[in-house]
Amino acid sequence: MKQLVRNVKIIGTGSYVPEKILTNQELEKMVSTNSNWIEENLGIKERRIASANEATSDLASKAALLAIEDSGLTRNDIDLIIVATATPDRLAPSTAAIVQDKIQAYNAVAFDLSAVCSGFLYGMSVASQFIAAGVYDNVLVIGADTFSRITDWTRRDAVFFGDGAGAAVLSYGNIIEGFLAFRLYTDGRGKWNYTVPAGGSEMPASEETVKKGLHFFQMNGRAVYETGTVVLPKAINQVLADTGLLINDIDYMIPHQPSIKILQKTAEIIGLPFDKVMTNMDKYANTSGGTIPILLDEVNKDGLLKQGSTLLFAAVGSGWTYGAAILKWS
Repeated sequence: MKQLVRNVKIIGTGSYVPEKILTNQELEKMVSTNSNWIEENLGIKERRIASANEATSDLASKAALLAIEDSGLTRNDIDLIIVATATPDRLAPSTAAIVQDKIQAYNAVAFDLSAVCSGFLYGMSVASQFIAAGVYDNVLVIGADTFSRITDWTRRDAVFFGDGAGAAVLSYGNIIEGFLAFRLYTDGRGKWNYTVPAGGSEMPASEETVKKGLHFFQMNGRAVYETGTVVLPKAINQVLADTGLLINDIDYMIPHQPSIKILQKTAEIIGLPFDKVMTNMDKYANTSGGTIPILLDEVNKDGLLKQGSTLLFAAVGSGWTYGAAILKWS
């Protein structure tokens, strides 16, 4: 049978996190917080912080080269680069263009995608459309963020985020492997629950915006929890219905890392044993767009993924943006 719409699979993964570690105990000396509370409620013990000379593109480039190497391809084989980030190097040019130059993948088209913590999931979906349609063969999707640059280290919400990048190379597969379903959602009514007020066209940078700390992120943690525990099960149940699979068919869930409490509640609602939910927030905190690809690379390099393993991806981010996907590993 001729395959008119190509299946899409992941053929390589890579990740990079900065060397500097910031522990909960160190944070206690910087802001009014409690290390035990952070670990119990968020699942975080420490996070990585980019050095002064590391931009988002630097983290992204290192993860990208590792993913390309793992795929068995060369940089010249990459047709498209998508960088999912909420902390670009600059407003212009795109971080993806900067990454393209740093890794010398000059045959590739490159652009950024903005969906914050859901960015990598959105990026894989976009990449899949290009590959399925036969427009491109090999797409490099990168999730990278340096949230330490937009964190007010005097506020209690400084505990949530860390810096890091992950990448995956997507290519075409046969009819029995690869992505089985994507479901993406947006609800703009949640736009104020996580935001960086200044720096865009609505509120350009000025002496006043800097003094007021409006270039740092602002987050409603309660709203994130309440929304996440509703929309993640919704998206997951929808992709299960789309594929005709049951929750028992899932081998591993590789989710965004919003907090351990959100993931525990989500697993309870969908009926997935928590030992199938992969996490690394204890080491890296929430790396936003980097969470899923960093975790995927760790699970892959640990040898947990076998041919035919069924993976569930899920994420929720600012916007609100959220979604889920199911992949048959090959």
